[in-house]
Amino acid sequence: MIPRVLEPEVMDTPDDANDYDRIDHSEVNRRFASDFFSACPNPGGWVLDVGTGTAQIPIEMCRQHPSVSIHAIDLADEMLKLAAANVTAAGFAHRIRIERANGRHLPHTDGGFAAVVSNSIIHHIPHPFDCFSEMVRVCTPGGTLFVRDLLRPNTNEQLEPLVATYAADCNPHQRQLFADSLRAALTLAEVQTLLVELGFDPSTVTQTSDRHWTLSAVVT
Repeated sequence: MIPRVLEPEVMDTPDDANDYDRIDHSEVNRRFASDFFSACPNPGGWVLDVGTGTAQIPIEMCRQHPSVSIHAIDLADEMLKLAAANVTAAGFAHRIRIERANGRHLPHTDGGFAAVVSNSIIHHIPHPFDCFSEMVRVCTPGGTLFVRDLLRPNTNEQLEPLVATYAADCNPHQRQLFADSLRAALTLAEVQTLLVELGFDPSTVTQTSDRHWTLSAVVT
């Protein structure tokens, strides 16, 4: 098993933000939004997006749902600068709020959101239990918690084809970012252990692609 090698928790240089934003995540984003709305067809209130990056997920969610409103947070100023520009360019500034906030210490009230989503932030967190716990805290009882992230491969021999396949058209810096993210990701068993500690059934977390796990659960 490849040991977990942490990435910087905050990717906050202009190069990191720009290279991340330029990677074509469109198909992954469409699937994330579609899968969330399959689990939660009508959120019925504000959705919190933890670790929004450059806000590509909230934008796609607004494209797929006629009335969803999203409160998007991130800790990286450079990411948020691009997020604000992307939201405005997409015409969703009235439905997407941008805020600088730490996913491990959310500045929001208990049960304040109808649903909480997150895509590819957990692998940046040194102690992911803190982030999961905060997401649960701010999600209203009966609300949906929907989290997806990368899955750490067992060996370098498994990692290298993933980079070659999914970062084939990327520049060297983008390919290195992806490889580093895979090494920083959790295994399925590690995620399940964390969620059991929070009172969820381990079956709420499953492997959903050759490089992703997904948590889809109702908060009680």
